[in-house]
Amino acid sequence: MSSPLPHATPAIWRFEAIGTRWEVGSAQALTSDDRAAVADAIETFDRIWSRFRDDSTVTALAHRGGAVAAPADTDLLLSGLTDIADATGGAVSPLIGGVLARRGYDAAMSLIDRGAESAPPWRDVLSWTSDALSLSRPATIDVGALGKGRLVDLVHAVLAERVSGPLLVDASGDLRVSGADLRIGLEHPYDTSRAIGVVTVSTGAVCSSATNRRRWGDGLHHVVDARTGEPVRTIAATWAFAPDAMTADAIATALFFDGGPEIALRWGVEWVRMTTDGRVDWSPGSPAELFMRADTVAS
Repeated sequence: MSSPLPHATPAIWRFEAIGTRWEVGSAQALTSDDRAAVADAIETFDRIWSRFRDDSTVTALAHRGGAVAAPADTDLLLSGLTDIADATGGAVSPLIGGVLARRGYDAAMSLIDRGAESAPPWRDVLSWTSDALSLSRPATIDVGALGKGRLVDLVHAVLAERVSGPLLVDASGDLRVSGADLRIGLEHPYDTSRAIGVVTVSTGAVCSSATNRRRWGDGLHHVVDARTGEPVRTIAATWAFAPDAMTADAIATALFFDGGPEIALRWGVEWVRMTTDGRVDWSPGSPAELFMRADTVAS
């Protein structure tokens, strides 16, 4: 997904964090204190929820199970994942981390496939209250289905309190904008020099996911069905449009599976997706302008 910065946000800050490229656009240049506040927000979130860090809360639980004091955002993230898991019949799971690691998408990024396995029945293993996050046995929590979107929202909130005027936070496919019209190309998953459409957003979030990103081995990629451990073969790319990035990110993930359009409707999220055979479908209220071919369909 391309995201050219609007003219109203002339100050650009680009940096790398959580293994991805970020762009922040603002009407005024950020101070060193502003940037430090963003770095602190990202570090705090990552130290809790990253399965790629040896020192994270998630990694500690993966090694030993047990209970820890409920970190910030526990209920928000896991309740959202529960809704997506239920809507997709378990294709999305908060315990998919071990499944992805086994296929090679592990903490060391070994990209060595050790075969498919299904995620554990997460309701039997994972629980949480306002006070505690618990695993009845070691397992790997993965909030990737909506976690990057949540972090985009957190960074946007930090900066919105510190700077005035138009603001854009873009984490390589998950973005949130306020106060400026942003025209975004929906990148073709099989030809990154092309777009299948465009959408203009002035306030809100656009999140995308595609199987042409984070690929390795023989047809392996990061969108995996938790019930089988196999990568998705029918959907190539998704885009979701919502007031906040966490919601858009969650729906962009859910749309790879049966039940995705239904939960998008319940949550009031508009969307577009492209199948691996080149068809495009979209929600009735989608704001995207699509460059349709004869074989595209609406649903």
